[in-house]
Amino acid sequence: MPASWRYVLFLALAGLAAAPQAHAAASRADMETASVRMLPSGARIRFDAKHYPKLSLPGGRQEVVRSMLNIAKPMHFGDFVWDEDRVPAGAMWVRVDLARQILSVFRDGHEIGSAVILYGTDGKPTPTGGFTILEKNPDYYSHSYDAAMPYMLRLTKDGVAIHGSRVHEGWATHGCIGVPLGFARLLFAAAHKGDTVFILPAQS
Repeated sequence: MPASWRYVLFLALAGLAAAPQAHAAASRADMETASVRMLPSGARIRFDAKHYPKLSLPGGRQEVVRSMLNIAKPMHFGDFVWDEDRVPAGAMWVRVDLARQILSVFRDGHEIGSAVILYGTDGKPTPTGGFTILEKNPDYYSHSYDAAMPYMLRLTKDGVAIHGSRVHEGWATHGCIGVPLGFARLLFAAAHKGDTVFILPAQS
């Protein structure tokens, strides 16, 4: 993997705290008023077509990366970046790195979004591997946990999903992947049923 790729990746992931512990349950109104920052993105980092890096993913799959977001500052809980300006149409896939608590969205090999996440701990771990989006629901409410899960993208039949959350240090989910509400809204609009989500383990 080229040094430039590693530099940008580590820069984008710098400053994250350890895995959260307290479970998060909040109303949609709480999420709307939570402290969330959409960070600016600098000029996109583009790779030479002869030397596109490849990301290794669960199941032995590899995906070519044509460009990445230029995230110049460390990301913290509640932060996200979204920039799809001049990114062509194409297949979309999502990479979730539990070890670094980062979710990245790619379209046609170009990274268009990145966010700090929450994930499951304490007996309700987030599953790892390759998944497809089974269902989309912008106004989902979990009666099991008495919690709003807006912009829900279901990944498993037993309810694991990506959804809007209050993303705070020290918090966790019951197995789902929680993302800032503004990011969840953008991801929901861009994603389709059948799109692939790769979740890497927390111990990597």
